[in-house]
Parts: sequence; structure tokens; C-alpha cells
Amino acid sequence: MRLNSLSRRAVLAGFAAVASPALAAPPPPLSAQDRALVDRAAAYLEGLTEAKGRFVQTDPRGYATRGQLFLKRPGKARFAYDPPTGLLVVSDGGTVSIQNSRLKTFEAYPLAATPLSLFLARRIRLDRGVVVTRVTRRADGFSLTARDGGHKAEGQITLDFTEGPLTLAGWTVADAQGQETRVRLAGLERAAGLDPALFVLKDPRPKNVGRGKM
Repeated sequence: MRLNSLSRRAVLAGFAAVASPALAAPPPPLSAQDRALVDRAAAYLEGLTEAKGRFVQTDPRGYATRGQLFLKRPGKARFAYDPPTGLLVVSDGGTVSIQNSRLKTFEAYPLAATPLSLFLARRIRLDRGVVVTRVTRRADGFSLTARDGGHKAEGQITLDFTEGPLTLAGWTVADAQGQETRVRLAGLERAAGLDPALFVLKDPRPKNVGRGKM
């Protein structure tokens, strides 16, 4: 079915292992003004201990899926897609699990190998382990493009922020062909006392069914 196949690919691009070409040369050093924006973004993300909101995810073909998100740093997130997709993405602090109840599939990836690890880490250090390759200013905010400095997760992610007040607006992940999967956030607000059960997702399949990537 088109809905499930496109949504699954979009989920894997937006939340699972990223694949894109390694940069041929290290990026030029950031200016003092750019570094100040990087530091502001890191401080904001570290302070975003619990949050909730809505999201729209658009795959490279322009197909959009929507849902509700919950964040609890460090390490935990839940992306519950609206019906009829049957998709649920949960990070429990160490593993990102992707369940499709319609297709009865279940996949799991180390959090460290996903784009989510960039802003779910306990200490957000955009000067260690992560290389910020570009800072782009916009009329309503700015964007940071970053990649894994250790090349454990190849590829790049662009985090978008709006000002007044400073808010994470979404992110874009590029694949090996330069195609982009975009996640846009709406109504993101700080929360408190989120239910721990939101960040638990167990493989619902019978134990005799193979585990892991399908």
C-alpha cells in the first residue's frame, strides 16, 4: 500500500540511520557570531527537559504524515502518527523503536545512530563529537547544519529554530542522493510530569518471530 510504504521510508530517513556522502574537506571555522548562535541553541536544547506538540513529516516525494510528539530529555521521545498510518516511533533512552501496527513490523536502532541523538543527549555539546558545518540566518530565526564528527552516523541534519522566544521548529535530514525528509513542529511547548509509559515500546510480535531490522 502506498501510504504504508512511503510512510515507512520517511520514518527511516527521519529517525533511523542516516546515509549521505562524507564531506571531502573539513568545513571552515565558524565566526564568533555563528558560534554565539550555536551556543544559544545548545543551551536552549539542554533546558528543554520535557515538551509536547504536533509534527508534520514530509518525505522526498512530498507525501506528508502528521502526529503528536512528546520529548523527555535525556534520551526519550515519542512520535505517534495519526491514523491510518499505524506508525509509532519511541526512543527509550538507548534504542529507537519503530512499530507499524498495520504491517505488523517492528524495527530497532541504537539511539546514537539516529538524528534524534543530536538533541536528546544528556549534555548537548555542539563543539564536541558534532561538527556544525553551517549556520544560516533567516528573518524569523536561524538554522544549524551538523554532522557526526566521529562518522559513527554518516550524513547531516539541519536543526531549525525560530526566535521570540527561541523555539525548535523542526529538522531536515538529507540522504545519499541529496533528497530530504523534513519534520516540522507546531505548538511545541514545555511540559511537566509526562507519563513514563509514553517512552516504552516493546516488540508486540510473538517471541518466535525474528527480532531486529526487517
